[in-house]
Amino acid sequence: MCVLTAPISLRPTTLWRRRSGARWRSSRLRDLLRDDGVALVDTIAAAAGPGGDSPWLDKYIFPGGHIPSLSEIAPHVERAGLYLADLEVMRLHYAETLRAWRARFAANRARIADLYDERFCRMWEFYLASCEAGFRHSGLVNFQLQLSKSIDAAPITRDYLAHVAAA
Repeated sequence: MCVLTAPISLRPTTLWRRRSGARWRSSRLRDLLRDDGVALVDTIAAAAGPGGDSPWLDKYIFPGGHIPSLSEIAPHVERAGLYLADLEVMRLHYAETLRAWRARFAANRARIADLYDERFCRMWEFYLASCEAGFRHSGLVNFQLQLSKSIDAAPITRDYLAHVAAA
């Protein structure tokens, strides 16, 4: 979600991970955003272009899910009348996150199997390992898009981020 009360409003939100509704969500974001506000949208994406969704992920983990490309996201941003003020492509960051989650899962696997079952554990291990491999070798990335209603809502450099991080 985005924060609408400050001129620089940075909060992660996911708008495009479902096959339906991206246009509505982009328009809704525009409606909620202050004229001088900025939204930070964080999403997993495909760096190589549209296509390539996993039938296994769709069936077992994220029914109806979709991993969009920038070329699929951009038209929704444009039609909503928003500016893409900044874009950061974080290539391997999420691979490291998934690696850490996989290690924590392995360390607690017996307890998790007691709570759920072996089938769940095998599926979750496969999910974590395959997604990590996707980020390392198959073009999955994490996009952070900075969106605004006006072209001058966000600073023209990222210098202000150091001040936000220090606070």
